[in-house]
Formats: sequence, structure tokens, C-alpha cells
Amino acid sequence: MTGSVRAEGIVEGRLGKDEYDANFSDIHPLLSRHEAFVESDRCYFCHDAPCQKACPTSIDIPLFIRQIANSNEIGAAETILNANILGGMCARVCPTETLCEEACVREHSEGKPVKIGLLQRHATDALLDAGKQPFRRAEPTGKKVAVIGGGPAGLACAHKLAEFGHSVTIFEAKHVLGGLNEFGIAAYKSTENFAQREVDFVLSIGGIETKTVQSLGVDFEIGQLRREYDAVFVGTGLSAVNKLGLSGEDDLTGVIDAVDYISKLRQSKDLSKLPVGRNVVVIGGGMTAIDIAVQSKKLGAEHVTVVYRRGQDQMKASAYEQHLAQMSGVALLTWARPSELIGDKGKLTAVRFAETAENAGQLVDAGGTFTLPADMVFTAIGQLFVADGVGGAQPLALSGGRIVVDQERKTSVSGVWAGGDCVAGGQDLTVSAVEDGKQAAFSIHRALSV
Repeated sequence: MTGSVRAEGIVEGRLGKDEYDANFSDIHPLLSRHEAFVESDRCYFCHDAPCQKACPTSIDIPLFIRQIANSNEIGAAETILNANILGGMCARVCPTETLCEEACVREHSEGKPVKIGLLQRHATDALLDAGKQPFRRAEPTGKKVAVIGGGPAGLACAHKLAEFGHSVTIFEAKHVLGGLNEFGIAAYKSTENFAQREVDFVLSIGGIETKTVQSLGVDFEIGQLRREYDAVFVGTGLSAVNKLGLSGEDDLTGVIDAVDYISKLRQSKDLSKLPVGRNVVVIGGGMTAIDIAVQSKKLGAEHVTVVYRRGQDQMKASAYEQHLAQMSGVALLTWARPSELIGDKGKLTAVRFAETAENAGQLVDAGGTFTLPADMVFTAIGQLFVADGVGGAQPLALSGGRIVVDQERKTSVSGVWAGGDCVAGGQDLTVSAVEDGKQAAFSIHRALSV
């Protein structure tokens, strides 16, 4: 390590440039054309394929793999993107090990599924590299739709509506579109500015206007958009984070929101300028917790520990992601909750935990405690939908703090649809958000065509 202030915990520039470049290079090796051909030959091309049923966007997986086997990568990409316009990013971040690949017949017979995710990436990368745009916008219908949020749900909805010939305006709070694909994905999963390349591809169909740095509840309201547009789609994601509720959380240096830090990491032009602790503790058990833990190690942290209140099998992060963390040198501790943040002169020095157990399905304290040294603690215990900005219209029905929608992604308010992480009952996955946006677009189109 080459840290500039080795005597202190949190420093910049712990590693050299070559180490940063290597640590944050693409985690998945690309398939060569020959490797893709060999892998595609393993597919049984099942009738009524279980992999396709397991895909939230219902990509015709046997068909696109057969097209790859016939050296038709562009055709394979068109098959993928017709079902999932963000198929390139989903090939990088989708938990295929618990979706299509887990359902693969090869997985059940051999314990080695067809590498569907890598084959999907092979095809979609080929199309983007070739600069192909297989979709064409229909004749303009004269109808206007407002899409709130330029993340996966909003982009998928906007693209499909534009394909139908409607005019779409995307309102995005950030300075660029992409949502979590741009700001929330671990940097080693999406390299070389891929998120923006995919955004550019989506917008290139035409008929989509973008208005950035426009926040719901600040710069506009749903009621206003309902008066100005024929339909509104809400795809704002989750804009707030859960708090630990411990003394010192907002005052001690070193207590950091994982989502915010990942966003800064994703936008950083120089990783050596990001401060990282020597002893890092991550509180949470989902994908964000694993992502920030692994990236902390890659930034040069010496000790990184993820602590989760329940058992490892109950963590929301997939078994693959947990294994990735452990292979990266991250320790996983379970059955413990944070009970105290310990500091000295305004700086975090340790976190005390209470051991937990389950009693009749309820989480209870088990009686024991332990303390971990920490100069940096990341909180990754879930995000929240902020409903304050939906004024100016009838109140949207909420459940568990998220928007209630029906099968067509219609909300309780006429003319308003919603999808993605902000809706109740969702899976909090990029691929599920894409499906929400797509299905909402179909429903909006039907409503506008009457």
C-alpha cells in the first residue's frame, strides 16, 4: 500500500494507479466468438424453456442462443432487446445465478448451467459496438407522456412509448440519466462508461426529450404533469435511506451512507482521491452491502467486515455475491445488530454489536455483545420511497411506503402509472424495473389508443 497518511485510518491513495486499474477492471471476462459458439452449443433449446420463464422480462433465451450458435450475434441482440431494452446492463448485473441460470436444465442435471448472462452480453455488446439501432419509431401519434425518473424503469417505458410513436419527456433529478445503473452499480460490474452508452442507445430511437436536474416535488408535481401530458409514469426509485437510529450517526466522522458513497465512486475520475478506512464495517445484508464491502477492499481497506442481523441464508445478497465478497477478503458476520457507535474527538473508532437470535420468527437480543474496531462504517440497511413530492394530484395509494400498482402498473390515480423500486411488491432488480416500465408502456399505449 502507498497511503499518503498511513498513521491515520481514513486516507486517500492507499494504492498505486496500476492496482486501482486492476481492481476495478471488468469482473467478468468477455467470451470470444469461439467461446460463445462452444457455450451456445451446450444449450438444449428446450421447448417451454424454464430459463425463459425465470426471466422477469421473458427473453426468448433458447432463440437468442440458437442465433449465436448460427453466428448471428446481431439477430440474437435484437431478440434480447425486444424483450429487455437494457439487456446489455442486465447481462452485467442481473443475478442470473438465481434466475435463468438456476432454472437451466443443465444446472439441474450437471450443476453447471449454460452461461446465459455471458452469452447475452456477448450478443448485446456486438450490437452496440456495431452501432446498430434495430428499432424504429412509429408515425407520431400526437400524444405526450411524462416519465418521472431516468432509471431502468423510466428508460424502458420511454423507449417503448417512443416506439409506438408517442412523444416522451423524461424528468430526471440527477445531471445524467441511468438511475442505479449509472450511480448505484459496483464499478467493477459496469466499466468503460457502459451505462451512458446504453442510455444513448435507448434515446437514439428518437421522440424522447430529457430534462435533467428536475426533481419531483421541487421543480414540478404530478398534478401539473397530468394537466400538461396525456399520461404520467412514475419511476423515481428510492431516494431516501434507512437510518441506524444510533447516537453519533449524524455527527461522527466515518459514518457513511453506502448508496451515496457508491454514487461518488461511480462518478469519480480518480479513485485515489476517494477516502477509505483501514478498518471498515458494513451494516446490512443486501446487494448494496456486498458491493460497498468489495469495493472498499479494492480501494485498499485492510479489514472489511459485513455484519448482518440474521443468518447468512437470509441475506438478500445472492450466494454468488456473498462468495465473491469472501473471495475478495471480506468477512461476513451474522446474527448481530449495531447497538452503539463509539467515537473519540468526533471520529468513529469502533462499533459495538448486540448478538441476536430468532424466537418464533421474531428477532431478539441473545444477550452477548462484541466490539469491532472501525474508522469507517457504511450503512446499507435499505432505501425508502419519499412520497412528499406527489402533491398537486389525488394521493397515490401506498403500501409499506411504496406506490400500489395493479398488473398493468396503473396507480390509484387515473392517468398515472408507476414501476421500478418505488412500487410495492417489487424485486428491487434492474431487470424487474425494466419489465415494469415495458408493461406500463403497453398499458399507456392501450389507454391512449382508445
